[in-house]
Amino acid sequence: MKKVGLFFGSFNPIHIGHMIIANHVANHSNLKEIWFVVSPHNPLKKKSSLLADHHRLALVRSAVEDDPRFKASDIEFSLDQPSYTSVTLAYLKEKHPHVEFSLIMGGDNLASFDKWRNYESILANYPIVLYSRPGFNADKLIEMGKITVVDAPQMNISSSHIRNEIADGNSVKYLMPLPAWQYLDEMNFYR
Repeated sequence: MKKVGLFFGSFNPIHIGHMIIANHVANHSNLKEIWFVVSPHNPLKKKSSLLADHHRLALVRSAVEDDPRFKASDIEFSLDQPSYTSVTLAYLKEKHPHVEFSLIMGGDNLASFDKWRNYESILANYPIVLYSRPGFNADKLIEMGKITVVDAPQMNISSSHIRNEIADGNSVKYLMPLPAWQYLDEMNFYR
């Protein structure tokens, strides 16, 4: 059975922190592929602050296209919004019965995991690959389910920081994968 990690996110925009985490997880886990699942609408975030879905997907595609371990996924675009991970996982399991899916998430997400819809079912049925985030200790949460911790490099880079830098007229060229930055720059996003 093929093992695939699902890296969910708004990717508004994707940045080198996302890529470093995905690369580290691919190198230090049993996952053969990592799918970057672009979420059209996370129920915990405001939709109005997001770049259009197809542009965020294009940014992710441009960032991952040269690495065969990575894939951009628009699977949630065809599902009801807001996007609930449990619904997406059920859909993927039905569509790909010969794939074992794992969730890739930061320790900060696991801290609020009990607010997710059907989180008990997710914990019971899907392995979680957890990477640490600055200032977050996940030790007490690891007992909750099939959770593997990978010691990924910690970087204090966020999509909101990138958007703010662009709005202030500053360059973010070295905070994003070059093809994604080129697309963003050509389209004049976040200005």
